[in-house]
Amino acid sequence: MLDLDTPDSNYSLEEMDRNSLFHPLTSISQHMANGPQIMGKAKGVRLTDHKGKPILDCSGGLWCVNVGYGRPEIAEAAKQAILDLNYWHLFGSASNEATIRLSDRILGLFHDHAGADHLARVFYGTSGSDANDTNFKLVRYYANLRGTPEKKKIISRMGAYHGLTMAAAQLTGIPSYHKAWSLPDGEVFYTDCPHYYRFAAAGESEAAFCDRLIADLEALIAREGANTIGAFIAEPIMGTGGVLIPPAGYFERVQAVLDRHDILLIADEVITGFGRTGAWFATGLYTLKPDIVTLAKGLTSAYFPMSASVISERMWKVFEAGSAEFGPVMHGFTYSGHPVGAAIAMANLDIMEREGLVANSADTGAYLLAGLRERLAEHPYVGEVRGEGLMIGVEFTADRATRRPFQAGDAVHRLVASKAQENGLMVRALPFIEVVSFSPALSITKADCDEAIDLFAGTMADVTSQLAAKAGT
Repeated sequence: MLDLDTPDSNYSLEEMDRNSLFHPLTSISQHMANGPQIMGKAKGVRLTDHKGKPILDCSGGLWCVNVGYGRPEIAEAAKQAILDLNYWHLFGSASNEATIRLSDRILGLFHDHAGADHLARVFYGTSGSDANDTNFKLVRYYANLRGTPEKKKIISRMGAYHGLTMAAAQLTGIPSYHKAWSLPDGEVFYTDCPHYYRFAAAGESEAAFCDRLIADLEALIAREGANTIGAFIAEPIMGTGGVLIPPAGYFERVQAVLDRHDILLIADEVITGFGRTGAWFATGLYTLKPDIVTLAKGLTSAYFPMSASVISERMWKVFEAGSAEFGPVMHGFTYSGHPVGAAIAMANLDIMEREGLVANSADTGAYLLAGLRERLAEHPYVGEVRGEGLMIGVEFTADRATRRPFQAGDAVHRLVASKAQENGLMVRALPFIEVVSFSPALSITKADCDEAIDLFAGTMADVTSQLAAKAGT
């Protein structure tokens, strides 16, 4: 440990970081060798690192800074909330005005903009991970209260990301998040990843691919027994997996299978919620009828750690009916429904509505997607550019004609993201397949998008020879 109290010590921030911080999702060996990249300030869609280098942020942090950085309205709302009621809890019927009003507003947005009138109550946490842990428990609670205690298994999908707490990590279907952790098994099962570009068989149409996905789901249910399966969890668009958009008709058919077998649907909208896809919620974009919706990120635009599980009327009725027999709901967190977080969320939603950021996401997202497709159309190692709203992925391929992927160990997407950052553009290399994502603030302008397109096209030109060497061409 560094002796930071010594008057003549002159340690750099990088040295202090390496000697004091344990970073999440970070290679320790690489970090100790190369050190951190430290951000200093941010405004709008622009970052400045602590050495003064400007960066155009097309990552939105971790898909989360939906209204952009440095909003004074949110700072004022937080200040006033802290002065008024800096903390109160929700245990034992305790409540506060900000959280009551936020809950009513969330339900109203689902009812008015997503056709989800059946959603009835909101339960709060602090992260998407703990919200999905809550959902994991609610599935079990629901099964017990309704007298079907064996109906608790959950189906997830390969490539899914649902968080990294104990239960949420089980729900996540990306192998790298399981390696060396010895997570419990036997409660979560994975069906096929619905990514046509990468996982379709040679000559297989999108319709035939969808048929195969549904057949795989049906076979899994038959193998495990529908009487043992409580829920199916899905991101409407798979984010961390690679911005994977479902094939046409997929969710309608999944919903029919779930309804037939009395299986709950959990829609994980941690990324897709609050305008990211150009709709308020992807529940509405894909006409889903979820029993639980997971929210976080865009709920406060990451100005406060806050998440929510929005549950359906049919689940609420079971919970309410079982209350007298089973007693209080013995689940919750110290910071569930934090009044400062609720006030920040309300200010965040005010900005989104006042500035029309959902519509801007749809319009500007289409502009960014079209621009990237045009500039990268002839690049030999860009396979597919896809997206909805301001949720866009660029997938790399070693051979465009055959869609042959690069070797996983080549990490070409990390090479691209690193070079882009060197060039002044922040994009994210994702952990499942070779994809970089664009998810800028919903306040991004078309001029910003033009700059991002130029920077990324330049980056791809810079790395073409390295990609060629890795592709063996």
